[in-house]
Amino acid sequence: MNTPTILPQLVNPNPAPFLPMSRAEMDALGWDACDVVLVTGDAYVDHPSFGMALVGRLLEAHGLRVGIISQPDWRSAEPFRALGRPRLFFGVTAGNMDSMVNHYTSDRRIRSDDAYTPGGVAGKRPDRAVIVYTQRCREAFPGVPVVIGGIEASLRRIAQYDHWSEKVRRSILLDAKADLLLYGNAERALVVLITRLQAGEPLASIRDLRGSAFAVKPGWLPGPEWVELDATDPDRPVEQPKGAARERTVVRLPAFETVAANPLAYAHASRLLHLESNPFNARALVQRHGVGPGARDLWVNPPPLPLTTEEMDFLYERPYARRPHPSYGNARIPAWEMIRFSVSIMRGCFGGCTFCSITEHEGRIIQNRSHESILREIAAIRDKTPGFSGHITDLGGPTANMYRMRCKDPAIESRCRRLSCVYPDVCENLGGTDHRPLIELYRAAREVPGVKLVTIGSGVRYDLAVKSPEYVKELVQHHVSGRLKIAPEHTEPEPLAHMMKPGVETYYRFRALFERYSKAAGKRQQLIPYFIAAHPGTTDEAMVNLAVWLKQNGFKPDQVQTFLPTPMALATAMYHSGRNPLKRLANGGKPVTVVRKGRQRRLHKALLRWHDPANWPLIREALRALGRRDLIGYGPNALVPPVDPPIQRQTTSAGQPHKRLPQRASTPRKQGVKRP
Repeated sequence: MNTPTILPQLVNPNPAPFLPMSRAEMDALGWDACDVVLVTGDAYVDHPSFGMALVGRLLEAHGLRVGIISQPDWRSAEPFRALGRPRLFFGVTAGNMDSMVNHYTSDRRIRSDDAYTPGGVAGKRPDRAVIVYTQRCREAFPGVPVVIGGIEASLRRIAQYDHWSEKVRRSILLDAKADLLLYGNAERALVVLITRLQAGEPLASIRDLRGSAFAVKPGWLPGPEWVELDATDPDRPVEQPKGAARERTVVRLPAFETVAANPLAYAHASRLLHLESNPFNARALVQRHGVGPGARDLWVNPPPLPLTTEEMDFLYERPYARRPHPSYGNARIPAWEMIRFSVSIMRGCFGGCTFCSITEHEGRIIQNRSHESILREIAAIRDKTPGFSGHITDLGGPTANMYRMRCKDPAIESRCRRLSCVYPDVCENLGGTDHRPLIELYRAAREVPGVKLVTIGSGVRYDLAVKSPEYVKELVQHHVSGRLKIAPEHTEPEPLAHMMKPGVETYYRFRALFERYSKAAGKRQQLIPYFIAAHPGTTDEAMVNLAVWLKQNGFKPDQVQTFLPTPMALATAMYHSGRNPLKRLANGGKPVTVVRKGRQRRLHKALLRWHDPANWPLIREALRALGRRDLIGYGPNALVPPVDPPIQRQTTSAGQPHKRLPQRASTPRKQGVKRP
């Protein structure tokens, strides 16, 4: 397979201190115009954890003049004219998060802050930012192509269920009226795109780009050798036509109008999308939008091929300033504060958790950096990042411990259609679960001059970690500063099966190793488990059992997560359709328990915070309805008391009563277990 590289033949020898955000900065660089203008809903932080910096510096390395318009006022087109007319195209993204996830909680309440904005101020980007920004780019400079990408575009590339409007929306490409959509990590696609554009090829004729989506007239095919596979019927097996090459086959999904009206058809489309996610065997997809003369086919090419280690090293070692643009002054940007002393060592995740969208964006193939590149970045943090005191806060990625893990046989990997390498069990073809390369990296990082401490902030996949006790020992004794976060998500089999997560027994195995090695090192450390409320497949009884488990194990969570149906996730298809897309859908298909109503969602969240007196009336009422009065009382096995605590009336120094507040009751805790 001839794979185009992202490495330039000649690297631009004159990188900008920061990519310009104003005409004055362009003038200082001697630019009369930009080749590409990137529009983003995030503050511009010149750091490889921020998408626009990553993409901008890559294009710069290829000799392009790249400007950035960050968090423009979208109420008029004028801010989009700030850098003039771009020579090639506008690149538009909502930022590192989907704008609706950024703005609203899982209960559709408006968030009060934005971690990607100076000062953490909310409201600096619009709802559905990609659509709005694209419209303003069109108004600012009619005729300039617009290419959309990033998380929001990637996860909305086909018809998708939208939790905030409670309906299925069209592909964002059509709603935004963009020329091209690049999904996933788009570096390879971008390099190919700019090469062909600069050679004079019109953007409208570029139809073979991996990781791209575009709109065409119904019936369009790239050539006479192509065949279309009709996969619109959920009850009919989807088999490759005899004699047809997979790389010349397009799979037709149920049309937008069909999936918008029929939740089972939506679940079927979701299944087809996820089964065509391995870049080594995926086929193109096509989905009709509209009827009559205005109908269009949305064409989605196979996913991008993963980057090599050499390419990853090059990408992450561009001349980043490693700090926010100077125009922000001393304003604090919470997202940068969180990652400024951390290092991304890999991309991708083969966990396949149904509620997570990482796989749909970054893919299941792990893409790794070399030890040498990572150690050079640690040194760059030491030398260039303001405020560094010797503590590297993370060596990780989507998962902390999948570094350099991959299928042991490329031939098997090229044929595989599994959505997870670790569920229901760790695949026998997954090579190298001993974590040795990661252990060696940790040891080398600790030896970098000026580094006093290296901790792991990314979540640890503990079902992999237990395969390598040596890794757990290394992690626990050298890279945990008191607390380590992991994500069992639940304790009950049914919710875990719908999450594609391991059983709680694996958690116990990891906990035993964690406690053994902590004790051997003379350290008192805690595991901080994360759990999800109201996930598809979760009953009230399952949440009660989880609450009892939390109490028995001495956990009193303060911050808890309610399931958020994000675009394109498998669990979102379950939430919308009431069926598991990976099981039989229509005739004889088993329904999935779905928690939609506000009161039931509040109950599931309240059960995670069983210790909060504010939640006791709701929990008490539910326990009575479920016939679990045995959990109401004052004994060690009770979840809540039979009555609310008395109201304590306090008085001011002048003898006037304060506002009445409920008195926080003490709750028994298992002896010897520290409260997180």
